Amino acid sequence: MGRIIKWLFILIVLLALVVLGYALFGDFSAPGEDVTKPVVIDVD
Repeated sequence: MGRIIKWLFILIVLLALVVLGYALFGDFSAPGEDVTKPVVIDVD
């Protein structure tokens, strides 16, 4: 039983480190670009 708890603790610590690393270094946002399109308004 002690081995299972030890491995679960190690797994939780590793997952916490992965989440922390992703939060700090994982800036995978898409580059923004402006899109302009002319609009013709028909006012009759």
